[in-house]
Amino acid sequence: MRLLSGYIVGLVFGLGIAISGMINPAKVLNFFDIAGTWDPSLAFVMGGALVTTFIGYRLVWRRPAPMLEGAFQLPGNTRLDARLIGGSAVFGLGWGIAGFCPGAALPALGTGQTGVFAFVAALLAGIWVARAILARQG
Repeated sequence: MRLLSGYIVGLVFGLGIAISGMINPAKVLNFFDIAGTWDPSLAFVMGGALVTTFIGYRLVWRRPAPMLEGAFQLPGNTRLDARLIGGSAVFGLGWGIAGFCPGAALPALGTGQTGVFAFVAALLAGIWVARAILARQG
């Protein structure tokens, strides 16, 4: 059941990303180009996501546990540290340069565009490098 629910959630997410246009790097980059060819349509996508998340969290937190897990898995770190700020900066720079974020790039693999494959390869390489650095630090 967990595998099926994961598949369904991924399918709905991927379809939403595709329908909203977030797999199109030109659309995303135009969203960031406020002084030029600004396309505000992704603000509506993000606003819809915020409303859905706001309502969803209100409903989920009423439950004693998730439907398919024994307990909620929440992050324990609540402070802003260099890893969080640095990771956020790298994420934002990558999104602004490439027009992809990891959530949109994976469904965009289905388009067959070579740029998407290059982005995902760079993403995986970045994950590998970050893990290697963290392992060396102890």
